[in-house]
Amino acid sequence: MLDDRALLFGRNSHAWLLSAALSRFHMLKRTHACLVALFLFCLVDAGLAAAAMSEDGQQADAPVERTKGKDGAPMILIPTGPFLMGSNDGLPNEKPEHRVTLDAYYIDQFEITASHFQKFVESAGRNVPPRSDDDAVRSQRDFPAVGMSWTDAAAYCKWAGRRLPTEAEWEKAARGTDGRRYPWGDMQPFVDIANYNRGVWVSEAITLVPVGSGLEGMSVRHGLTNGGRSPYGLSHMAGNAAEWVGDWYTREYYAQSPDRNPAGPATGEKRVLRGGSWADLPIALRVTARFSAEPDFEDRTIGFRCAADVQR
Repeated sequence: MLDDRALLFGRNSHAWLLSAALSRFHMLKRTHACLVALFLFCLVDAGLAAAAMSEDGQQADAPVERTKGKDGAPMILIPTGPFLMGSNDGLPNEKPEHRVTLDAYYIDQFEITASHFQKFVESAGRNVPPRSDDDAVRSQRDFPAVGMSWTDAAAYCKWAGRRLPTEAEWEKAARGTDGRRYPWGDMQPFVDIANYNRGVWVSEAITLVPVGSGLEGMSVRHGLTNGGRSPYGLSHMAGNAAEWVGDWYTREYYAQSPDRNPAGPATGEKRVLRGGSWADLPIALRVTARFSAEPDFEDRTIGFRCAADVQR
C-alpha cells in the first residue's frame, strides 16, 4: 500500500523515492544522535564509577576536613561510622575481624615532628633523656620525633590540648572502611611509599624520612596518586616510626571488646604500638598488626601522633 507521499507524487516514482530516502536519512540521523547521547552518558557514568574506586578496585580516598591543633599540627576529621577492625588472616592477636563503630574525631595528619617535640621539651621543662645526635634532630625538623616513652608521648598530647588516639581510632584512620591491608590498598609496600626494612640505625637524616613524604616516584607509576597515604589522607601510617596509642594491650581483647568506641582494657602491663617502623618487614606494616611495649620503653623505632574529640 502506498503512503501519503506516493499519492502526492503520483507516478513520479523518482520524486517519491527521493522523498522516502530523505525521510529515511532524517530518521537515521535522529537515531545516530540518540546513540551518541547514550554513548556519552555511558562514558560519564563510567567516569563517575571510576572516580568512586581506586586503581586496585577499592574504595576511593575519602574527602577530608582539616583543622589544626594548638601546636599548629594539621589534623584530619574522621567521620562517625563503622569500619572493619582486625583480620581473620593475621596473627592471633588480630582476630577476630569485627565491625566497630566510632564517633567522629580528629587525628594528626602527620607523625609529631622533631621540631614540635623539641618545643614541648623546652616549654614544659620535660626531662627527656638526651640523644647522641640532637643537633641532627634540630636540622631535620620535619622528620618524626622518635625515642620517647608512652608516658612522654601522652604528656606531649596533653600539653598540646589533645590525647593519644585509641587503637580503634588509629586503625580506622589508617584503613578506612573497605578492609584494606595497607593504608594505600592491598599492594605490597615499596620504598617510594613507605620507609621500612632499613636494617640498623644510622641517623635521623639517613634512617628516617620527612613526615610528609611518600608521594613521588614509583607511587605515581603504580597508579597511587596519593602515594602511601591512608584513605583519609594521613601520611606514614605504615613504616617510618611505629606509633604509641592510648590503649593497654591484651592479646585477646578483640574477642571481648565493645562494638562502639572501644578504648582498650582498663588496666595492663604494656601499651599498644601500631604501624610498624623503618626497621620492620612488610608484615609489620599491615594496618591490623598489633605490637606492645612497657610504657617506659624508649626506642628510636617509636614515635606517635595525637587525636582529639570533636567539640559538640
